[in-house]
Amino acid sequence: MTTQPHRQDSPSQSLEPSLPVANVLQFPQPEPTFYYFAYGSCMCPVDLKRSLGESTHAFVLGSAILQGYRLGFNRKSVRRNCGVLDIVPDVNATVEGVLYRLPERFSDLLDHREEVPHGGYRRETVEVSCQGRVYPDVRTYVVVEKLAEELAPNDWYFNVVLRGAITCGLSEAYCWQLFNQMHQLQQRHWQTQSLRSA
Repeated sequence: MTTQPHRQDSPSQSLEPSLPVANVLQFPQPEPTFYYFAYGSCMCPVDLKRSLGESTHAFVLGSAILQGYRLGFNRKSVRRNCGVLDIVPDVNATVEGVLYRLPERFSDLLDHREEVPHGGYRRETVEVSCQGRVYPDVRTYVVVEKLAEELAPNDWYFNVVLRGAITCGLSEAYCWQLFNQMHQLQQRHWQTQSLRSA
């Protein structure tokens, strides 16, 4: 009597077709994000919503400090018809602002708000501190073609910048500094206008 060699079934043959195939759960991948330091009208989440199309309150991490820069009204906004904020390197100064962690889907919309495609502002990567933590790769925006002399903001821009600063918890001293800087520029503007019309 001859013994038949034992035949090894292939894996596909050994599977029972009646066994259910386990479903693998697919979790959605988190959307990429970027850090953004706002120091002007974008400090106000309500105003930022106008450009990004949805509420931004949930993306606010808190007030933040940028070392080595100072504020300047170095650009005339055609849309707002007034001077708007910029930051300028200055080793002896600091700028307070608001740190956001924004979804990547807002990136192009933010560039458009800052008129990056038209040479208004450009991106700058900075390091800021927020609530005891240092954030090294933070996006902000700086004016490309700076005015030779600062230009006063109008009342609307004045109010939205100050509202954002107060709402998001910038220091009281800095809010007063911001108020005084904008107020003095407006006073100088009206004095100049008065002299021209005299």
